[in-house]
Amino acid sequence: MRGAQALLHTLVDGGVDVCFANPGTSEMHFVAALDDVPAMRPVLTLFEGVATGAADGYGRMTGRPASVLLHLGPGLGNGLANLHNARRAGTPVLTVVGDHSTAHKAYDAPLDSDIDAVAGTVSRWVRRSATAADVGADTAAAVAAALGPPSGVATLILPADASWDEGGAPAAVATPAAAGRGALDADALEAAAKALTGGEPCVLLIGGDAGLAEGARAAARIAAATGATLLAETFPPRAERGGGIPAVPRLSYVGDVARRQLGGARHLVLAGARSPVTFFGYPGRSGDLVPEGCSVVTVAGKDGPAATALAALADLVAPDAEAPVEPGRRPDLPTGDLTAAAATAVIGALLPEGAIVVDEANTSGVGLGPATAGGPRHDWLTLPGAAIGFGTPAAAGAAVACPDRPVWCLAADGAAMYTISALWTHAREGLDVTTVVYNNAAYAVLRAELAQVGAQLGGAGAGAAARRLLDLDDPTLDFVSLARGMGVPARRARTAEELADALRAAAAEPGPHLVEALVPPVAR
Repeated sequence: MRGAQALLHTLVDGGVDVCFANPGTSEMHFVAALDDVPAMRPVLTLFEGVATGAADGYGRMTGRPASVLLHLGPGLGNGLANLHNARRAGTPVLTVVGDHSTAHKAYDAPLDSDIDAVAGTVSRWVRRSATAADVGADTAAAVAAALGPPSGVATLILPADASWDEGGAPAAVATPAAAGRGALDADALEAAAKALTGGEPCVLLIGGDAGLAEGARAAARIAAATGATLLAETFPPRAERGGGIPAVPRLSYVGDVARRQLGGARHLVLAGARSPVTFFGYPGRSGDLVPEGCSVVTVAGKDGPAATALAALADLVAPDAEAPVEPGRRPDLPTGDLTAAAATAVIGALLPEGAIVVDEANTSGVGLGPATAGGPRHDWLTLPGAAIGFGTPAAAGAAVACPDRPVWCLAADGAAMYTISALWTHAREGLDVTTVVYNNAAYAVLRAELAQVGAQLGGAGAGAAARRLLDLDDPTLDFVSLARGMGVPARRARTAEELADALRAAAAEPGPHLVEALVPPVAR
């Protein structure tokens, strides 16, 4: 058996049966072996960042890794941004990167690079298979490493000769150890309980698996019993939401707003969340959002058992408390010209039962949280690594993972253009993804950032040259034509009524759709 066949059989036997791929010459033996392993579903993407983003969306919804097939170091480099997002989310992803054959490495061929070093920047685990005989065991180790605990990105580098040589054999994947992620720190729980019940202002900040329903319920019980302010991280990997589940507001992306949310706290309890910082540093201002004099207690680290820790903490400080839940309700459908606020109301009014929402709406999505909190049960995915270009690829992965559920991708225009070729994969695979592109013809978030910098520099940066790097209207982007050119039916909406009609039409017809929502920018 060739090494490539051993790799594929090991993946499938280990529960990894989807491969998002953008292969090249060094991976042709892997590609050829797919016909011998029909249980593996290959999904072609036209850009490596789509493959890695799709694997992230798939892993978040299933809890198990998809494989990603990339071509040499440049292919890995093209996929790095969404591997970064997956790393920050703790998503299980198994990346297979082909390399030159061992003998050919000596020639420093044009595509040669230090794959091991590049992979190490986004991977928990990296290994290079030396021979075909090593491939099976290395693949099994990669699956186990991706699953964790803690889960994350595992990268297997596959030299072409290890792929084409005979001598490979499948290997069994070890079951992930139950210990580690489930271990609780009794001292930390006691310290948190003391902070929460001591009568001083306290903030409970949750992340990781605390965003799922049971973690949110435990956190809401604690907040109800103790009076603590409950917040979620700015970009949770996955949140279960809707009527009957506690609505947990998020820490703001905007530093000054986040400071107000945390202001006055004497204690900060972290459960699955990192200690809060601003996304960027600014002259003369601290990036640490923890208020001065505030003590910090971590009951579960960013990769820890946050939901389990919250349940134990709730039993300590809120044994009889009920979690306040969001009542089932929707906004009224608006009418008139389409604005970001009107689009938010339409989304909240029409969100389908069981939807998976991939949110990369950025500035146009302000208000989506409250507008959808009381809707039908749904999942919400965001980008913990804050690297844009995540939305349409992650939607593809989520749709492959959950083919019986509708996926709504809410994408800002600038972010959508990073990985717009994901629409082709939506069409080719017949995925039930409805993409709403908020076209405000600007990098609006950067306009806001420029305004901050300009204020600090006495008004500098407001001229035409600076603005030209932030405007997207010369030439105007036509997302309807882009989508139709890749096989996705598309419509344009200029009013709230047109957006609602387009979303209803998409829901009535299986397969992918795109709606271009023309909205004014929030930041001018």
